[in-house]
This record gives sequence, C-alpha cells and structure tokens, in this order.
Amino acid sequence: MRVMRSLTVVLLVGALTNASAAGPDAAYAWGSEAFVALERTSEAATNAPQADFTAWFSAAYARTPAARLPGWPTLDGALSARRAALAAERDLARRAALARETAAWLHHTVKVIIPKFSLTQGFEFTNAVRYGTRQCLLQSVVLAALMQRVGLDAGIAMVWKNERGQESNLGHVVTVLRLPGGRDVLVDASDPQPFMRHQGLLVRVPRGGGHAYRFVAPRYASDGSITAYVDPSGRAVPPAQVGWLDGAYVRSQFEYYRGERAPGGFMGPSTPAGLNASAQHLRRAAQESAQNPLAALVLAHVERKQGQLVAARAQYVRAANLYRAAGHVPAGVRAALAWAQGQTQEQGQ
Repeated sequence: MRVMRSLTVVLLVGALTNASAAGPDAAYAWGSEAFVALERTSEAATNAPQADFTAWFSAAYARTPAARLPGWPTLDGALSARRAALAAERDLARRAALARETAAWLHHTVKVIIPKFSLTQGFEFTNAVRYGTRQCLLQSVVLAALMQRVGLDAGIAMVWKNERGQESNLGHVVTVLRLPGGRDVLVDASDPQPFMRHQGLLVRVPRGGGHAYRFVAPRYASDGSITAYVDPSGRAVPPAQVGWLDGAYVRSQFEYYRGERAPGGFMGPSTPAGLNASAQHLRRAAQESAQNPLAALVLAHVERKQGQLVAARAQYVRAANLYRAAGHVPAGVRAALAWAQGQTQEQGQ
C-alpha cells in the first residue's frame, strides 16, 4: 500500500504545470519518494524504524477537527480537494488569494498537530511522532512538502536576519511560497501568524551562467509579498529567478542539526564521544552539500574543541570562503578566521 500510494503521489507531482522554482532537485512533495527518504534517514538516525511520520501525521489530522480543512475529514482528501480548486481557478488574483489561504490553513494544521517547539529534538521526524515536537527546519520542510502536494510552488530558505532586522548566523529556516502572479511570501510556523517579513535570507540566485547561494534582502510590498531580492552587490533579482535550498542542502541541514545537537557534542558540556558524534554528522552534512557554510564552520569549531588545530585552521578557511562567495561574512566567522590565520602565522615563525 505504501509503495502504491507513493507512486500515485509521484505521478501527481510530475503532472504539475508550475515546476518548482527550486527545480526538480528540490522537489519533495508530501508522500513523494524524496520526502519519504527524509523520514527514513530520521528513523535510521534515531533508531526508530517504525515511526512512519507521514502515516502518523495523516492519522492525527483525521482525529483532530481543529486541524482540518472544513468538510474534509482526511488529509489526502483535503489536499486533493485544494489541489483541484487551485487548478480550476483561472483568475490570477483569486488563485493567489486561495494560495495564501492554503498556506494559512497548513500553517495552522502543522502547529496544531505538532504543538511543541524544541531546539534539541524537533528537527527529527521521529521526535514529532514520539514527543509532538518540531523545530524550524522540520516545520518548514513539512509546510513546503504539503504546499508542493497541492500544486503550489514552495521551498525553504535559511534566515540570517529576522523580521526585526536582528542578524544571526543562518539561525532559522522558513518556508517560501511563490504566489500565482510571481510574488513570494514567507510562511513561518515559529510565529503565531503565518506570514512573516524576515529581512535577510540565503537563497539561490543566477550567477555566472548558473545558480549560486547568496545572502539577500527581500523587498516587500505593502501586503507583505516579496517583489524582489536584493543581493550583496545591490542588484534586485525578481522572484522568478530565485530558487530555494536544493535537496542536497536540505539533507545537509538535517545532518547539521544532528551534529549541532548531539548529546555531549558541540553545544556542550562536551565529551570526547559526543564531539566525535558531532564531527561525524557535520562531515556528512558537508558531503551532502559542499555549499552549506554553517556546517563547514561548526565542523571547524568541533575540530578546535577536539584539539585538532591544523584541521580546524584549514576548515575555518574553507568556511570563510563559502560565506565570502555567498556575499556576507558574519562577525563570528571573521573572528574564527582571524584565530586561524594567527595560528598559521605562529606556526610559520
């Protein structure tokens, strides 16, 4: 039954007329093979092979009236009905309004079904099943997957400057929905209201005949929709040219959080075994995506804690190069690089 259901959803996703802005490498619609693979990796990482997040979430929807789309007692039925309604609406403005309404409904549904926010546990699909916990990456991926399932163009982006303009080192993840008509909105289940106006994102933009990850500043209209993304050079990039985190980066970010939050690891108090676990996950993160600057940086921090100073110095340089290529080097990265270069100079004396 699972195989047939997955194949059915994959065929439905393949029939979409609006291909994801992130491209097929970032497509992980609800129930698709790519989405199920994320679940399976979480099960393996937490030794919970029977978790089955998709089935659990669907069952929770069915038994939770507050989470439902009115008139639709099953999640599959609700998603199919909303997909049909979006496809049938020919008026662009009404379709965009329906897309916003869909995002708001799914935002509410995710928060009702997975009520607790947990930085230490919430990034694992299995912990949503076990403990009802979520975190920014998990909730953003689930929202984007559900939106993709109904035919909407959605993905996720890293946040480096929040709605108040406070900067972090890629400390948050948010869902991005491309509305019919070409503008984007941010959907954030960390907030009581669905639509946010974060001031800085990491996304993919055209560069050198291809696409590259860049730190950008969204430009908002009065209704909260994004009309352009301003890159570090000051160039305004239209939403149609912007892509979300690709599948490799998404997988990398899950491994990053496993490394960051490993018991006894990077976050401390640290133990040799915990630091080894952090390092293993962070190296997997780098293998999944060489473009993940945060994973590269924290791996250097871990190596430094382990006393592997030569490796840490080289890793800090690699991380700083990734940030520099993306157009922004946070103060903490500059400080780490200064340490690495100072140590290198001392070694050369």
